[in-house]
Formats: sequence, C-alpha cells, structure tokens
Amino acid sequence: MKQLEARLAAYAASPDEPMIEVQAGAQPARHYSRGQMLHAAAALAAWLTASLPFGARPMKIGLVMQNSPEWVAADLALLATGAIEVPVPLAFAAPQAMHLLQGAELCLVDARGAARLDAWLATAADGRQPPPMLRVDIDRLLAEPERALRFDDTDPGRIAKIIHTSGTTSAPKGVMIRAGGLDDLLGSLRRRIAGGHFGRYLSVVPLSLLIEQVTAVYMTLLDGGTLVFTPPELPLLGESGATTRRMLEQLARSRATALTFPPAMVEALLAACRAVAGESEAARSLRLFGCPQAAFIACGGAPTAPAVLAELRGYGVSVFEGYGLSENSSVVAWNSPDCFKPGTVGRPLDHVQVRLAEDGELLVKSTSMFAGYAGTDPSSCEVDAEGWLHTGDMAEMDGDGFLRVFGRKKNLIITANGRNVSPEWVESRYKSIDCVEQAVVFGEGLAELQGYFVIAPGTSMEAAERQVRAFGRAQLSDVERVDGIVCVPSSAGLYADFFTVTGRPKRGAIWERMRVAHAACEEQEHV
Repeated sequence: MKQLEARLAAYAASPDEPMIEVQAGAQPARHYSRGQMLHAAAALAAWLTASLPFGARPMKIGLVMQNSPEWVAADLALLATGAIEVPVPLAFAAPQAMHLLQGAELCLVDARGAARLDAWLATAADGRQPPPMLRVDIDRLLAEPERALRFDDTDPGRIAKIIHTSGTTSAPKGVMIRAGGLDDLLGSLRRRIAGGHFGRYLSVVPLSLLIEQVTAVYMTLLDGGTLVFTPPELPLLGESGATTRRMLEQLARSRATALTFPPAMVEALLAACRAVAGESEAARSLRLFGCPQAAFIACGGAPTAPAVLAELRGYGVSVFEGYGLSENSSVVAWNSPDCFKPGTVGRPLDHVQVRLAEDGELLVKSTSMFAGYAGTDPSSCEVDAEGWLHTGDMAEMDGDGFLRVFGRKKNLIITANGRNVSPEWVESRYKSIDCVEQAVVFGEGLAELQGYFVIAPGTSMEAAERQVRAFGRAQLSDVERVDGIVCVPSSAGLYADFFTVTGRPKRGAIWERMRVAHAACEEQEHV
C-alpha cells in the first residue's frame, strides 16, 4: 500500500485538516482531523504489535464495526501492522459470520459490533466460538501517547484482507486480497478519475464491502478529502430498516462531492429529480446535494436501466457505471467524466486486460488479481493456466474499447422452446417502468418467462400488473416478454430477505417464494 503510506506521511504537514465527519442525529456531529485519525491508528497499531504474537505467520483479525471513525482507524492500523483483515458485515447471520471468522485470533469491535458478536454466539448452532474481542474507542486511543503511523510490512505479495463474497451455500467465500494488488488498483483509479472529485465523500453502504473501502476510504484519503458518515442510528443501505428516502435526506445535508450508489438509490434520485418541475440545475443540486453542483456518482453491483441513467443526465445528474468483482480487488472497468459512454460500464482500467471467450464470457487478467480463496466453493471463479480469470459474466466490447456486461453466464435462461434469454437485460428494461423498483425474471425450461416485480408505494398491485403487461407488449419481443407476473409491495423486510446490499436478487430464495405462492393459488383453485 505504498501510495496510501506516502499520502498519510504527507498528512503530517497539515494535521489540522478535516478527515472524518459523522453527521448529527441522536447525538451531536463529530469531527476528526488528519492528525487525530493518524494518532488513533498509530496507537492501535502499537498496541497490536506489542500485544499479539506477530511472527513468521501474519495474524488474522476480524473487523466487526459499523461505519465510523473507529472503523477507519482500525483499518489503517491493520494495514500498518501487516495483519490479515477480515471485515464482517453486521447484517450477517451467525453461521455466515462464524464461517468468515474461522481461524481469526482477535476481533476489533465497537459497541454495535460487540452486540452483534454476542447475538451470533447466542444463536450459533454448531457451537463454534468467536475469537476474543477488543473494543476500539477513538477517544481512548487519542488519550494514548502520540506516535507516527509506520507501515511495518511492505511486502506487496502479502495478504492484506479476506473479503466476503456469496457462494452456492449460505457460507460466504473469502477472497484473499494482496496489498500490492490493491495498490495497483488505486493507482489505476487515480489515473482514471481526476483529482478533486473526492473532496467530501458520503458513505451510504457498509464498509465491509470492498468497493466501499476503495472509494470511501482510500480514494478519499488519496484525494485529501473528508469522509462523511451518516448518523450511527441510521441504517445503511442493505441493512434492516434502511430507506432510500432517509438516505437522500442525508445526502442533501452532507454537501457530498462523491459517493457510490447501488441501483436502488439511483432510481430514488431520479424520483427526487422529477418531484419538482421547472427547477434549474443549480437549484436542483442545492436541494439534492446541498451544493450548487451535482456530486460525482459511481454506480455498480447490478444493472441500472439505461432509460433511468439517460433521464438523470437530462436533469444534469451524471451517474458513472462501472463493473468489478472482488477477485480483481474490486473495479475492472469504470466510466468517468473524461472517459464516458452511456450504456456501458466503461473502459477497463489501464492495469487490466480483458478478452471475450468464444461464448461471450468476460475474461480478466491484471496485476490486482486476488491470491485465491480462503476455502472452496463450487461457484468459485476459475483462473486458467495463462492467468485469465473466468468471471462468469457475459459481455461484449465495442470498437472504442467500452464494455457492456449483460448478466451472469450461470443465469442464462434456455426456455422450453430453446431460446436463450439474459434475465439481467430483460430486468433492466422492466425496471424503467416508474412503479417497478425491482424485477427478477425466471424461465429455465419453461414455456413462458415468469417475473417477480417489487412495486413502489403508491401503486396498487393490480395497476402495477397492468403497467407491466402493457410495457411488455409494447417494448419487448415474444422471447423477452414476461407472461407470468407476480407483483409485491416494496418493504425493508423484503429487501433484506431477497436482495443483497448492492441490489442483486437472491434468485433461489425468490424462485422458492414464487413456487410456494403458485402452489397455494393452484390449491385454492381446486378447493
């Protein structure tokens, strides 16, 4: 992490500049300077080095915290000591968390993380014990003697993090991220995104996600910016009780210049743009972003309907789609203000090579490639003998080098009539309907496509079904049109059960829900 180390060393010349801000909620706002954050990180690193048996084998340490200054201080301390950091989502169930923490010698926690560990322990069915906890409190760290933050392990090949990603079972896969690979990725991103965009970054999703670590923490630090956190009591997107409406309210208060949105927030932003007619771009930016210019918004994790992005551009709000996967230390390709083509996920970063297999599968090779998985899973991506990662995603590349990604190879539907359908592309079309928040399409071996539609508040399920059917007749071919329609009202509980934090549908769980509902309807018809 040479770039990050050099940037943090340069912070010594301006220790009073702001680095972290926690927005006011139930508690007053908190502000921490560069000097304070480096002081806290150095104090924690010194304690870890003195207290733990670092030696020939690096320590594996869990990080179980909400988004906070403590999370950032702990992350920097772990990077500096050469430990293997294992960030664990607070939303995990006990078996998932215990699986990811297997082999960890210690867990760094805050108050909420300690409560989650206790809850996991109380519900763990296999008797597996979590590692011991160390409570991290930034104010206590600031009471320790001041010292410099030094990076003790500078081996670029070392494993810096183990990042969760979903597998074929409920147990997450652990993707091993190299320090040098992360460094190469950050250098490439800095060359793609001009300096100055990350002056104030608002974090709206958990930092356990690698892409949020890259954009919120490292890109903001490298840009000399301030990382802004929402009030601690406000659920983040992907957590139970989170709403896009409340997050948009925080966006306006934050005066953010940059953030990374999942597709659901992009669609909520479009609804907010539509809410006031005849508004100037400057007035709209003040209302939505708290400043006279729209923020730099990156988007990824799941497809966003092209019509949504086009309409937002008409309002003066550009959203820059990208594509990545943890196996490449996150970003593979990204649009930017200076390298942009609508309808694509951008050009590959300059340290990344891509090519397409004969069947259209996207293959990736780069210097930020992961070091393998911590464990095995049938859904693991293959790296072939020539070093090409087989992503499992179907794509095409145009003459200008911009990528379009259509969906997962494993999700490709072959209907009973032998026709191939990419469900993600069809879903993105249906999501352009105003009342449709999410669309999930099935049809493997079926005579007609089946669709599960999450409907925004304010529209009845009957009216929504009429709109979905009318759209299909007018906009889609016979092969792509959904005939079996299930409409359900939007709710936080539904999103927690059936969608990931980045908006990807949990297809197996949704299909089982549809199958059960269909069976119940058939039973009623026979009564």
